[in-house]
Amino acid sequence: MQRKRFYYLIKIQYLGFRLHGWQKQPHVKTVEGLVTKTLRYVMPEEKFKILGTSRTDAMVSAMESAFELFLDERPLEDLEEFLKLFNLNLPQDIRAISIIEVDSKFNIIQHPKYKEYTYLFSFGDKNHPFCAPLMANFQEDLDIEKMKQAAALFRGQHNFRNYCVRVSENSKFEREMLISEIVENTEITASFFPENTFLFRISGEGFLRHQVRLMMGTLVLVGRGEFNLEDIRMSLKPGSNMQMDYIAPASGLILNKVDFT
Repeated sequence: MQRKRFYYLIKIQYLGFRLHGWQKQPHVKTVEGLVTKTLRYVMPEEKFKILGTSRTDAMVSAMESAFELFLDERPLEDLEEFLKLFNLNLPQDIRAISIIEVDSKFNIIQHPKYKEYTYLFSFGDKNHPFCAPLMANFQEDLDIEKMKQAAALFRGQHNFRNYCVRVSENSKFEREMLISEIVENTEITASFFPENTFLFRISGEGFLRHQVRLMMGTLVLVGRGEFNLEDIRMSLKPGSNMQMDYIAPASGLILNKVDFT
């Protein structure tokens, strides 16, 4: 007799500052590891596995990420009660925000239509230490207007071979960026934030390893005057050999949204 399986999409938020990314690893705390540990506690008799939508790096946070829960033999009886129990036992830096049942045709890796990342940063004077978990601070003068112009050049279909590391032979370098902009930050605020903070917002169907942080690092180089707009244009052309090597700090990066519609 074939075993019955039930499928659930659970959206979560987390602060990544003390965590070593999504993927489970020995001897360190990760989002996947802590989620799995909590599920084992709240469902001690159930057989299950989980699969995440995005493998964020160490110290990267998520305003909205997701994982799929595969549950064998018995369904969850009450989704809202399960969500409450799950949150009650999760660490305080991880929160489940919704749960829905999906079917066997749902694929959490292939179904997302786009992902949106934001990179929160400031420049100039050193920040209050409480900013560190969420915001990168570049203690120098940056030409923010030139950085805004450079960010706009990433929008559209381009070859991002120069903006990734440790790629495989099957990696697809041609990617379309739906949004690429630097804007004044009004979304994430706190009393200890500096007066002026900024967001680099980028969205697309998918991203290469370290792509967003390399893009942000390159924008900082533009702000310093070490790169110009023509350098950005050249770096995005097929066959260009301009490997970017300044990876912006991880703690400013936030997985902002995953769209499954």
